Amino acid sequence: MTVRHRDRVPPLVWDAALPILLLLNVVTTYPVRELPVAAALTAALALPLLWRRRAPLAVFGAVAAAAFVQWLTDVQLPADIALLVALYTAAAHTGRRGTLLAAAVVEGGAVLACLRWTPDGAFLTPFVALSATVVAAAVLGVNVRTGRAYLAAVQERAERLALHQEQQARLAVAEERDRITREMHDIVTHNLSVMVALTDAAVYAQHRSPDRATAAMLQISETGRQALTDMRRSLGVLRTDERDAERHPPPGISQLEVLADQMGAAGLPTRLEVRGGHSHVPATAQLTVYRLVQEALTNTLKHTPAGTRATVLVECSAQAVGVDVTDSGPRSARPAATPPGHGIPGMRERAAAYGGTLHAGPLPGGGWGVRTRLLLGGGAAPA
Repeated sequence: MTVRHRDRVPPLVWDAALPILLLLNVVTTYPVRELPVAAALTAALALPLLWRRRAPLAVFGAVAAAAFVQWLTDVQLPADIALLVALYTAAAHTGRRGTLLAAAVVEGGAVLACLRWTPDGAFLTPFVALSATVVAAAVLGVNVRTGRAYLAAVQERAERLALHQEQQARLAVAEERDRITREMHDIVTHNLSVMVALTDAAVYAQHRSPDRATAAMLQISETGRQALTDMRRSLGVLRTDERDAERHPPPGISQLEVLADQMGAAGLPTRLEVRGGHSHVPATAQLTVYRLVQEALTNTLKHTPAGTRATVLVECSAQAVGVDVTDSGPRSARPAATPPGHGIPGMRERAAAYGGTLHAGPLPGGGWGVRTRLLLGGGAAPA
């Protein structure tokens, strides 16, 4: 509480306290015939302290000059303490050179004072005492300056840390936005493509085979619900008490069979082969595998004619997961110039997150292929 109340008082009030006390002491203790000289010298010593924070070296010079005039007039005053205050201020607000210079001047004044005002044979004791006060004032000022510099460095470091944390938070937000964008692209593109294909099939079969049209419509409904669930999950607003959360867990390698059946119902017969166990594969890597296969099959469904067949091969090992998606469509350039982060660029980003390099292009024997290898232990993928 004392520090808080002290900080509320303007610094000029504290600086004026010592000159006022020194002048009151002179007025109340000195005889009338000595009062004018004593009061003038006290004012010359004490009043410059009012500006000691603004110009510490200039104030010290003024006080030292007044003290020298006092020594010449052979008048001893309690106001000599102003020299120690000026020395402390110079040490607290200037560098090492200014501190040493001010301390040397005050020490010289101590020698002169002891030579003039000490009794014969008693020079050493007052000189040691005065020298000790000079050193104490200088050391106290240096400590204050060092503490102030340390606090400033700590504050600057805290500001840099806060700025760094803010930048990291912005980067995290940008990365999360990119992740959500990729997820939404994969979910919407795949499910809408499947729903469009199933709708065309239902319209075609509604008169010739009502049962098949009904099954297609039910599949459209289920696909739409799954798409909504995946969208809510990607946006982080899916509640744990929602029944769809149990019906549609986060997709992984075990859900590739359902994906293959879904693509087959949409008109793209898909054969799936999973080699090796995948229980050790992290959930995030399994989601990446699922999205890569989903995007590749969706591109095949959109860009190939009827009768195209697709093959999905997933090879799991202790260190990596290989993904190979091929189709029998015509050997033609697929439209891959999509906005950054979508389509094939988005697949490359997903693969690169696990040290994989994605290769997508026409196959020598016809058709189209997408291949990559995800490293579970990190590092760069082999060529």
